Amino acid sequence: MENSIKSWAETAPNLIAVAAGRAAADMVVRGGQVANVHTREVLRWDIAVVDGRFAYVGPDASHCIGDATQVLDWDGFIIPGLCDGHMHIESGMLTPAEFARAVMPHGTTTMFTDPHEIANVLGLDGVRLMHDEGLIQPVNIFTQMPSCAPSAPGLETTGFEITPDDVATAMAWPGIIGLGEMMNFPGVINADPKMLAEMAATAAAGKTIGGHYASPDLGPAFHAYAAGGPADDHEGTGEADAIARTRQGMRAMLRLGSAWYDVESQITAITQKGLDPRNFILCTDDCHSGTLINDGHMNRVVRHAIDCGCDPLVALQMATLNTATHFGLERELGSIAPGRRADMVFTTDLATLPIGRVFARGQLVADKGQALAECPHITWPAHTRATVKMGAAKTAADFEVPAPNDANEVSVRVIGVVENQAPTQALTAKLPVRDGVVEGQGDVCQIALVERHRATGHVTNAFVSGFGYQGPMAMAATVAHDSHHMIVVGTDRDHMARAANRLSDLGGGVSVWKDGVELAHVALPIAGLMSDQPAAEVAAAADDMVAAMAACGCTLNNAYMQHSLLALVVIPELRISDKGLIDVTTFQATDLFLEQQE
Repeated sequence: MENSIKSWAETAPNLIAVAAGRAAADMVVRGGQVANVHTREVLRWDIAVVDGRFAYVGPDASHCIGDATQVLDWDGFIIPGLCDGHMHIESGMLTPAEFARAVMPHGTTTMFTDPHEIANVLGLDGVRLMHDEGLIQPVNIFTQMPSCAPSAPGLETTGFEITPDDVATAMAWPGIIGLGEMMNFPGVINADPKMLAEMAATAAAGKTIGGHYASPDLGPAFHAYAAGGPADDHEGTGEADAIARTRQGMRAMLRLGSAWYDVESQITAITQKGLDPRNFILCTDDCHSGTLINDGHMNRVVRHAIDCGCDPLVALQMATLNTATHFGLERELGSIAPGRRADMVFTTDLATLPIGRVFARGQLVADKGQALAECPHITWPAHTRATVKMGAAKTAADFEVPAPNDANEVSVRVIGVVENQAPTQALTAKLPVRDGVVEGQGDVCQIALVERHRATGHVTNAFVSGFGYQGPMAMAATVAHDSHHMIVVGTDRDHMARAANRLSDLGGGVSVWKDGVELAHVALPIAGLMSDQPAAEVAAAADDMVAAMAACGCTLNNAYMQHSLLALVVIPELRISDKGLIDVTTFQATDLFLEQQE
C-alpha cells in the first residue's frame, strides 16, 4: 500500500470544501513567493493543504483557516518538490528507503527509477522488492519495469533475463509507471520481436516507454529508433542530440550525475537556440552516495542548469512539471496547484536554491538538511545477500594474458576512459611481454571481468587506460553495469586476485588495494549492489574509497562511476564482457590483439 496518500477521487470533496471556505485546511502557508511552473511566474500567494494535497493556491487563504489549522508564515520562495526523471537507485549503493532518506533534505520528492541493475542479478523478483520498498516511502518513488536484461543479447550473460511476459506482469503493479530505458537500440532499429513485444505491453497499459539511444548517428538509424516507440532519451551529450530528440517528439533528458556532465553541452538548445523548454527534463541517471550526502541531488542539477545560463523558472519546470507531464502525472504532482500532492520546498533564493523545509504529501519530511520522516524498510530475503558466486578463489595466474606466438611485444586494443563521460574510446597500445605474459605499461593497466552469477570460474582479461594508477594496486567491484559481474582493474595481478577474493568474502561491493594491503572497501551485500545501512555511513565508506583511488594515482572526477561502466556493452566504443572484448560500434566481439604477432 502506497505510503499515506489518498487518491484525488477520495479527497476531492474535502479539497473543494476547503477551497470554498466551507471546511478548514490541515495547513496554510501565508505570505510566500510561489513559483508557478505553469506560467513561469512568482506570485505572492497563500497555500492551503488538506489530506496531503493542495486545496487552495491563491492571494489569500484566510478563509481556509480553522481552529485546528497549522499556520506557517513564510515570506521566502516556495517551489514544487523536485522530480528526478530518470535514475537508478542502485547507483547510490543504497536501498530505496535509504536513498529516500538521503535525497529528501535536498528537496527531491519524486523519483522515476529504473531498477535494471538488480534485474540483471535477481530478475523480476529483484524488481518487485525494489518496487515494494519504494512504494512505502514518504516521498514518491515510481518504478519503471526494466526492459533490457541482458542489455545486448548475445554479448553478455546476466544472472537473469527479462522477458515480455515479465514486462506484462509488472505493468499491473501499482507503482509501475512505464518501461525502463530501452538500451538495446540495435534491437529496436532492427524490429526485434522481443523488444517490440515489451514496448507493446507497455503501450497497451497506457504507460511511458523509456529510451536509451547511445549512438552519435542521427541519420536513419536514429529515426528508426524514434519510430520504434521510446518517448525520451538521456544519452545525448551535445546540443545536436537534444535538438534531434525533441524534433522527433521525444523528451530530451539532460543528466548531471556523479560522473555524467551532459547538461551544459545540451542546454544551449534552450538558452541559445530558443527551443521550447517543455520537452526538456533534468535528471541524474547515476549518483553514488558520496554525491548525495556531500553535493546534493536534483537541487544540484537545477543549480547547475541555472549556472549554465538557464532561467531559474525554466530550470524548475524541467525538474518538476515537465517530468510529471511526461509520465502522465501532471494532475497528480509537479506543481503547486489545486489537487496535486502537496510536495513543496522552502528556499530563500531561486538561483542558488538553498533547501529549507521540505514537504511531501503535506508532511514535513526534512528541514535544515536533516531527514525527519521515517523511511520504512522491507525485509530483504537471504537469497538477495548471496549473489557473489565466482567459484574457486582467484590467484594471480587467473589474470595473466598470454602473448601469442612467443612475441616480445604486442599491439592490443585498449579501453580508453573519458572523464565525465559514459562513452569510452577504442585505443591501441604496444605492450611488452615478460615470460610469455603481456604486461601493462605506463597508463595502460589490466582489466578483468570475473563471472560471479553462476560460479563458472571464467575470467576475461584485457587492458584499460585513463585512470592514472601507479605502483602495485587493484580495484574490484561487483557493480558493473549492466550485467554486474565483477570488474577488476589493476597494475599487479596478485593485487587483482586479492581484491576479487575480498569481494567474495564481503558478498559484494568495492575493494581498493595498494602495496599489499586493502586501503578501503564498501560492503554492498544486497545483490552485490546495495547496502541497507544509513546513507551517511555508506557515503563515508565511499569517500574512503575515492580517497584510496586517489592514493593509487587516480585523478579522474568520480572515477568509480567510470569503473562501474566498463562492462556496459550498449555504450560505445569499447567494453569488456564475459564474452570477451566488445566493439560497441559494430556490436560484435573483437580480438584483444590487433594483428597476428610474429
